[in-house]
Amino acid sequence: MPASDQGVAKSKDRYQLVPRTLCFVRWGDDVLLLKGAPNKKIWPNKYNGLGGHVERGETVSAAARREILEEAGVAVENLILRGVITIETGEPSGIGLFVFTADALTRQAIASGEGELVWVPIAQLGYYDLVEDLPTLLPHVLSMTEATPPFSARYFYEGEKLHIEFA
Repeated sequence: MPASDQGVAKSKDRYQLVPRTLCFVRWGDDVLLLKGAPNKKIWPNKYNGLGGHVERGETVSAAARREILEEAGVAVENLILRGVITIETGEPSGIGLFVFTADALTRQAIASGEGELVWVPIAQLGYYDLVEDLPTLLPHVLSMTEATPPFSARYFYEGEKLHIEFA
C-alpha cells in the first residue's frame, strides 16, 4: 500500500508516534546507566538507560545499537526487544518507546556529552536517583528471560503524576 493510502493525514483523532529507544546494557549483575549531564533539558542528574530517537531510514534495533555506541562506546550482543511503551504527551503526537536489553562485550565505556556512565549493581538500583519510570520499569525488564515475550505498556500523566499501565 503506498504511503498516500496509509490514512495518517486523515487521522484527526489519533496521535502520531515519535519512535525512540531505551536500552539497558548488562555486564553480569550490573547495568550501565547514564547520569544525565547537569545542563540537559530533560532528566539532568538523573540516571537512565541508553537510547534516543530513531532516525529516518533506521530500524529500531539499529537505532538502539547506534545510540549505545554514541552514548557509551560499547559494542553489544544479544540485543533483545523487551517491550513497547506508548507515551501519551498531551499533544497530537506521542512517543513509541522500544525497550531493549543487551549484553556488553566489554565493561569499558566511553563517556559522551550526554553525561556520566556508571555500572550499577542491580541489587543497589534503589540507591540511585533514577528517572521517574525506572523504579517500576527496570525490575520488570531485568526479570524477563529469553523466553518472555515482549510486553506492551502505556504511560500517561494526570497533572504531574505519571501512571504506568502494563497490558
